[in-house]
Amino acid sequence: MNKSTENTPLKTSDGKEITPWRCFTGAIVSGGIGFLCYLMTSAIAQTFANKPITSTKVATLNIAAAVRTLVLGISTLGTCVFAIAALGLVALGLQLAWQKMRDSSAN
Repeated sequence: MNKSTENTPLKTSDGKEITPWRCFTGAIVSGGIGFLCYLMTSAIAQTFANKPITSTKVATLNIAAAVRTLVLGISTLGTCVFAIAALGLVALGLQLAWQKMRDSSAN
């Protein structure tokens, strides 16, 4: 990177500057949603474990197992997406804070 692009602040699509504060608040929101998704995923898994499928037909058992797997998988996917977004926002916030500290000490 050359010097002219290295010190330009990052901007969002609406023109606002990306700051460490915005990254950390976004990480808190995303982490909160991820935690709520985790609680929901855990409740779904416990409900499925406590209520076995009561059928003797093979087709019914296969469909029920597939539906349970899909529901639990989608819930887990949502949990992971929000958790990874929170980690990425924390990392970006730390990087921006580090850059600001480095730039202020260099000047």
